[in-house]
Amino acid sequence: MSVSSSESSAPASPLTHFDAQGQAHMVDVSAKPATHRSATAEGWIRMLPATLALIAGGQAKKGDVLGIARIAAIQGAKRTAELIPLCHPLPLTRVAAQFELDSAGSRVRCEVTAETVGPTGVEMEALTAVQVALLTIYDMCKAADRGMVIEQVRLLEKLGGKSGHYRAD
Repeated sequence: MSVSSSESSAPASPLTHFDAQGQAHMVDVSAKPATHRSATAEGWIRMLPATLALIAGGQAKKGDVLGIARIAAIQGAKRTAELIPLCHPLPLTRVAAQFELDSAGSRVRCEVTAETVGPTGVEMEALTAVQVALLTIYDMCKAADRGMVIEQVRLLEKLGGKSGHYRAD
């Protein structure tokens, strides 16, 4: 199918990973200054109360579930560029993962903060880290509960860069 000249002169997409012709590309960040950037994301994994009790009591067959999930979060943040095709590899300066057990909701909350000094943000690293941590919890507990649900993964806050400060409502 051919594209008419009026269609090819359409404004560039507001989505930065597409050029004016709609082709996917890695965003050029070479002219952007290296600044301190931080992002925090969260997510939850819902499970049976008995599964949460195994995690809380440190009695899961595969060992310290939250300790291993913390390491997985850090590793996930470090490997984001290998998993998400158009992400830039970033020199992370800090990755911190925290977990909170919610007995009333029978779930575990994971919060990850990723930081860098560079020309682009670390939102994808924080989001990937949360997902990898929650998938690790699933993997370590699936023998007891295959019905676990990963949910509500989102960016909580982003600092630095041209777009400024973002905080979720």
